Amino acid sequence: MNASPADQRRLVEVAQLDARIRQADNARKNPPQAGRVQELLGRRQELSQELGTRLGARDDLRTELARIESDVAVVDARAARDADRLAASTNSKEAQGLESELAALARRKSDLEDAELAVMERLEIADAAVAEQEALIAATNAEGAELSADGKRAVAEATAAFDAATRDRAAVAGSVPADLLALYDRLAVRSAGAAFLRRRTCEGCHMVLAGTDIQVLRQAGENDVVMCPECGCVLVRDDESGL
Repeated sequence: MNASPADQRRLVEVAQLDARIRQADNARKNPPQAGRVQELLGRRQELSQELGTRLGARDDLRTELARIESDVAVVDARAARDADRLAASTNSKEAQGLESELAALARRKSDLEDAELAVMERLEIADAAVAEQEALIAATNAEGAELSADGKRAVAEATAAFDAATRDRAAVAGSVPADLLALYDRLAVRSAGAAFLRRRTCEGCHMVLAGTDIQVLRQAGENDVVMCPECGCVLVRDDESGL
């Protein structure tokens, strides 16, 4: 096949635009933030599960504290009643019994207050544990939101690059002879399709051509469409080819 050097160079431009299109398409489908966002989603799930456990432990302590406070209220009410009865009693035996019960109630209240203090200390620790976990979740959510916003911007930029390269590709391809473009399309399935030969190196596969291959290329006419012996793409020659 024959084609002018200008048409062959435009074929390389088509190949370069196709590479940009593939790169932009991959970027818009797989923004660099996507992997980290998925990691954060998994991390948030783990943190949320742990938060549920900590909330459950804190709720249990609150329930226990409420029970103790209720018991204290019962003891106080009973002690107040006994104190009133003691104050009104004229029976020494009854008075002794009431005094004994008041002493027992005082010990019971002391025990309950000790238990209440212990639970309050544990509840303070549990509150701190919940707050710590909520802070971790908030930080994870904030990072995820920032990455998602960055990802949307990256997708928008990649989409714009994809659309621009697609338009440019259509314009350039439209100026390439149909038979030459058809050849390129067939070759591009398994190679770069077309590439410059620079300093005896194919820019499509980055292989340095052997001396015998260089000799063959030297003998080819400038309108001859030649292929890279290594990757099979159209090899476009210019002043920098090293021939």
